[in-house]
Amino acid sequence: MSATLAAPAPGPVLPRPPMPAKRPSTLQAIRTLRRNPLEMWGPTAFEQPVLTGRLLGRQRIMLNSPAAIRHVLLDAHENYVRSPITRRVLRPILGDGLLLAEGGPWKLQRRTIAPAFGPRVMPMLCGHIATAADEAIAAATARGPHSLDMHAFLRQVTLTIAGRSMFSLEMDAFGDRLRTLMHRYAEQHSPVRALDMLLPPGIPSPADLGRRRFEPLWRRFMDEVIAARDPETGEGFSRDQLRDEISTLILAGHETTAVALFWSCYLAVLFPEQQDRIAQEAAGVDLSPGNAANAFAQLPQTRAHLEETMRLYPPAYLIVRMAREADRLPGVETPVEPGALISMAPWVLHRHRTLWTDPEAFDPARFLPDAPAPDRFAYMPFGAGPRICVGARFALAEGVLVLARLLRDVRLGFDGDGKVMPLGRVTTQPDRAVGFRVVPR
Repeated sequence: MSATLAAPAPGPVLPRPPMPAKRPSTLQAIRTLRRNPLEMWGPTAFEQPVLTGRLLGRQRIMLNSPAAIRHVLLDAHENYVRSPITRRVLRPILGDGLLLAEGGPWKLQRRTIAPAFGPRVMPMLCGHIATAADEAIAAATARGPHSLDMHAFLRQVTLTIAGRSMFSLEMDAFGDRLRTLMHRYAEQHSPVRALDMLLPPGIPSPADLGRRRFEPLWRRFMDEVIAARDPETGEGFSRDQLRDEISTLILAGHETTAVALFWSCYLAVLFPEQQDRIAQEAAGVDLSPGNAANAFAQLPQTRAHLEETMRLYPPAYLIVRMAREADRLPGVETPVEPGALISMAPWVLHRHRTLWTDPEAFDPARFLPDAPAPDRFAYMPFGAGPRICVGARFALAEGVLVLARLLRDVRLGFDGDGKVMPLGRVTTQPDRAVGFRVVPR
């Protein structure tokens, strides 16, 4: 009598929004953008290299071809600028800072800011990361086993790191108000409305009126932050420019890392064996502030966990560009029209069935040192080309060092069922607060 082999036990179900069975109509697309943009893409988007169509009369092209993406973000990047919708949604809080600037102003800002994240200053920046992580995690473990709102905790840690690293500023006095304003803007003003897409850029939509009412609140808050900072920081910028740059660096510099760390912790609970690997790796490395820069290179398992997390839950889930002039994309039959909107969605690209093996599975081994590196334009957690995130190296070091320090000292579990859904607002956020059970090791 032959034995019957048991089927392997199914792995944990990774949270992801439902996909539409077919391409949504214009009205459905507008509703979905407001509810949760991550629900926009159906199965075809994860299978085809290019999707073309029109929305409200404008040509739209979605790219999943690394060669075509390279053309837009690198080879012909000056022909592809931020879209009007992106500027509508983000300009009230980011102004004309580095993220939204174009042409000459962008080049000047980039040259001014980039040295602050260069290789020579990374040891100092890593020291700030390690010190802030030490303080926050020591306070958490001192309480013994308890429940923790992990996203809020990580936002506070990354905000502290951003303040100290970029502005020599303690952010404790600003953290609660910053989170309140950011949550208000994300929930009330960041969702795209129909008239945001229908109206020309120079005509405000009803949603723009709400954004404009919010803007002076944000500006007054940021002026308080500037007044409290080191007076030598920001030389060469006007007050308005400084406000825009600090807004950009604070928001981009802490919120994106916080959500990447949140999803990393979430997956560490779903895959406890992976949590144990990271804890064991971190236990053998000196994570003190003085050695933090060296420690980063000694944590390949932790880094692979973070990078695989950012593949499945990229902090920036969508990149949109508008074509200034007509163009041809490599491998794309349809010519690009002036004014066409070109979208590249890391949420889709990182799960595309022609670019990844078993793309819906969580497998950090994809990013271990001996694994083949993914195509530079198939994996873009920090963007790509000249406009790649100026602090990408810093953000990766921050994520790795904080995650290693956290899992070295605590074991994480869910305090409750842990149910959560990714929600596309400005970043890929959890749609609700998730309680984590924190147990000191």
